[in-house]
Amino acid sequence: MDNLTHSLVGAMLGQAGLKTKTGLAMPALIIGANLPDVDTACFFWLEGLEHLAFRRGITHGPPALVLLPLVLAGLLWAFDRWQTKRGTKPEARLPVGFGWLFALAFIGCLTHPAMDWLNVYGIRLLEPFSSQWFYGDTLFIIDPWLWAMLIASIWVSRRQEKAGVVSWARSAQVGIAAVLAYIGLNGMISERASDQANRAAQSTDFLEDGHKIIASPVPLQFWKRETITSDSLIRNDMATATWKVGDWVLFGGLAGQVTIPDQACNMIGLEAKRRNNSQLGAFLFWSRAPFLTRAPDGSVILRDARFTDPRVGDRFSLALPDVVCEPLP
Repeated sequence: MDNLTHSLVGAMLGQAGLKTKTGLAMPALIIGANLPDVDTACFFWLEGLEHLAFRRGITHGPPALVLLPLVLAGLLWAFDRWQTKRGTKPEARLPVGFGWLFALAFIGCLTHPAMDWLNVYGIRLLEPFSSQWFYGDTLFIIDPWLWAMLIASIWVSRRQEKAGVVSWARSAQVGIAAVLAYIGLNGMISERASDQANRAAQSTDFLEDGHKIIASPVPLQFWKRETITSDSLIRNDMATATWKVGDWVLFGGLAGQVTIPDQACNMIGLEAKRRNNSQLGAFLFWSRAPFLTRAPDGSVILRDARFTDPRVGDRFSLALPDVVCEPLP
């Protein structure tokens, strides 16, 4: 998810009552909720699409989720000691306890992979023990509806706290329940879209056994899904709202609209080329639904069916000038 969402989740946990446990609790929760994204620093030393193979990995795995909060708690504790020595520590600040700082930073850090897991981009939750990608297929990466719920609950709770209402934390707690219900609702919508795509494919004898289905949330319209499914069999009797792209089929008619450009090419032999092309290796390691297309100028472009939508640009693509396009039958 985006960093505004992560920050708001940390702030809502604080307003739900956790900020009363120790001084500097809110920084521990909010910074902790963003801390696994320190891996964005990889843009300084990685080139092109190599960041796809690094992001959402080592800093989102179990060891980092313990070590990062420990570092954050140490820095906040040292900051409190420094202000105390200088006589600049705010009088209203609660006493700072290292144990509580670590616990709250740890809770904040745990919310990060939990939220990142909810979209189709993927996250390697077990890195470095396993590089397997996990996908929740529940929320779009940027969700204004989620923002609205988080901001509203925090704002109401803050106003009540300033007004001296004893139960000011209740509003944030209700907000947490509302957010969890919203996530659950989106999970059911994704499951329903997957079932619809599965039934549509099976009713026409379109897909072979063992196919995979991705129900991808779309921007703003949380009630819609763009459904993608893998396949190795193509027939001509499907509805016009379905496109074949390499080994993937997009059921645009069930939810959103997806336009597949140019001509689809076979993926045969592409895996063998990844050893000599770090960009290709990174893309294929990250990609969940890769396919090739031939551009009008004859060049071959590698894309991912999850992010093939002219409305959001072509950020996730790789030109392969040394690959020959072999058109699909």
